[in-house]
Parts: sequence; structure tokens; C-alpha cells
Amino acid sequence: MKKKDGFDGQQSIIIPRKILQDQCARNELTAGLYITDMGYYPKARYHHRVRPEGVDEHILIYCVDGKGSARFNRQTYSIAAGDFFVIPRNMAHAYKADEEDPWTIYWVHFVGSASGAVARTLEEKTGSLKSAVPWRDQRIALFGAIYRQLEGGYDLDNILYANLCFGQFIASLLFPERFTPETEAGSRDLVATTTERMKRQLNGQLTLQQLAEEANLSVSHFVFQFKKKTGYTPIEYFNNLKVQKACELLLYSDLRIKEVAASVGMSDPYYFSRFFTRLMGISPNHYRQQRGG
Repeated sequence: MKKKDGFDGQQSIIIPRKILQDQCARNELTAGLYITDMGYYPKARYHHRVRPEGVDEHILIYCVDGKGSARFNRQTYSIAAGDFFVIPRNMAHAYKADEEDPWTIYWVHFVGSASGAVARTLEEKTGSLKSAVPWRDQRIALFGAIYRQLEGGYDLDNILYANLCFGQFIASLLFPERFTPETEAGSRDLVATTTERMKRQLNGQLTLQQLAEEANLSVSHFVFQFKKKTGYTPIEYFNNLKVQKACELLLYSDLRIKEVAASVGMSDPYYFSRFFTRLMGISPNHYRQQRGG
């Protein structure tokens, strides 16, 4: 037996296409990313979909229980609890629940001018269109809030609120380490702990050796992991934080340039001026004059 839908306890919303055209595609707040359909299939035994031509929307499926499999992008993926995958629009695909341990899934079809970036970001970040995230009650609650908002009607406020929240839901999947509350164990990742250390030392200097030792990594591995996550080397990142602090002091304090320089760990104001100009494209004095008026 194969079923497209019709599972006990399932929920789904298909938004009328005229609503999508009038209130989503033409609205600047939502045109980049908006939901067309969404739903929840619990213990979806015999769930099976085959679409040789794909569909007009991107598809997101998030499995929270059970197992299944998916075939797209010339690959077959095994899907387990915690896994999610994104199928780009118009891509041939097939997916199904495991017969013995059928999956429970949350799913969304979405479009918009920025929607393709979701799939690209996932693939660039993980090397695949499938990834996994740790369970978070907050993520499921967010999905439920989006669903209830759309279920409540299609007035403009409902549509805007739901789709802006959907951006956060996507972010919770693509960047799970950022979505995790800092109070939870294990939430403080390499970048967060290193950044905090840097902020405490903005009025001084740090070496790669010091930062790597605090992260319990070799210098080479620390630099590689940090740049992979941020796009910058640790020293480049530290310098950017120093400039950020300098900008704040230039705008919101009466400190002289040499005092600003000392506040970010630079005793030579001429070196500070060259440093600031290289990163900001403008001298500290000109920055203060232009921004402070």
C-alpha cells in the first residue's frame, strides 16, 4: 500500500494561490521567502511520494521520529529521527516512510526570491542537501505557532507574522548551534567562547597560541575550525571586534583619538589610525565627523 496522505492525526494547510500572489509574492517583507503548503504527518505508515518532474516549490521535510528514505539529486538518503532534507524546486524526487518504523514528519513547501539560497546554504554548510539537528522543543513550538497563525486565516498580519517566523524556523535548522539557548549544556561552541574571550581582551592583545590553548586545540586546527565557521581567521575576527568597539567610542564618547586607540589595545595613535582606515575605508577623525552629525 502506498499513500500520499490520509494519516491518523495528520494536519495540513494548502494556502490558496491567489492569497500567495496577492499577499506574499507582492509584499516586500515576504517576497523573499514564504510558505505555500505545510503539514504534520505522525507515524505516516505507507507514506510514499514520487514526482518525476519535481514540483514548483522547494520542499523541506524534518523527521522527528521513525525512519524513511529519499531519492533526489542523484542520491539516496536514509532518513532517521533528527534528520531534515531540502529538495530544490523542479528536481525529480521520491521519498517514503519505512514500513516497519514509519516516520513522523513536519513538512513545508516554500518559494520566494531567496528560497533557493536555503538549499544552497545547506549544501555549502554540510556538503549535502540532508543534515541533522538535535531535538529542541522550541523548534517544534515555533512550527506549531506558524501553523496556528495560518490556520487562523489569511489576513495580511497573519501572513506576514507566519512567514517572518518561518525564516527563524529555517535558521534553526541551518544554524542549530545558534538556535540553542546559551543556558543549555553544550551550547557554547568554539566561536561563541572565543568571541567572548576576545571581547574581554579588546583593550589588549591575544595570540593564536593563547586562543588555541583555551579551545584545547592545536593552533592549526583551531584556525581551520574558526575560519570554517566565520569566514575569518581568529586574528582578523579580533581586529574586526576592535574596530567595532572603536566605532562605538568614536560616536558615543568624547574620548580623544589616542584614548580610543588605547581602549582597543593600541598605544600608538598613528598605527591605530592606519589600522582603522584599512578596515573601515575612512580615518577615525572623518568617521566621527561624518557619523556624528
